Amino acid sequence: QVRLQESGPGLVKPSQTLSLTCTVSGSSITATYFYWHWIRQSPGKGLEWIGMISYSGDVYASPALKNRTTISLDTSTNQFTLQVNSVTPEDTAVYFCARDPTSGLDTWGQGTLVTVSS
Repeated sequence: QVRLQESGPGLVKPSQTLSLTCTVSGSSITATYFYWHWIRQSPGKGLEWIGMISYSGDVYASPALKNRTTISLDTSTNQFTLQVNSVTPEDTAVYFCARDPTSGLDTWGQGTLVTVSS
């Protein structure tokens, strides 16, 4: 059974860094041709793709966010991470991680709400 679980602080102050970890069970993050995504959802914007990292460590990010976004693999713990710098209240959203075995996003985490507020 494949399971993805987001974790990290639920409250971040403006101008600080949002940091989340996706813990993956039942599927290796280094498996060939697998891709690991971050997506967020807010009432005003709906679903927004943040970026992804490949099994080999190549990173692709949304043009709207790439200047503030870092995605990394931690192979020792079978996790991948998201960092969004210089956050504002517009970054408030439910953040999801998801697996993509090339054929599409087949497994999602349950999502975690991150609120940016002072």
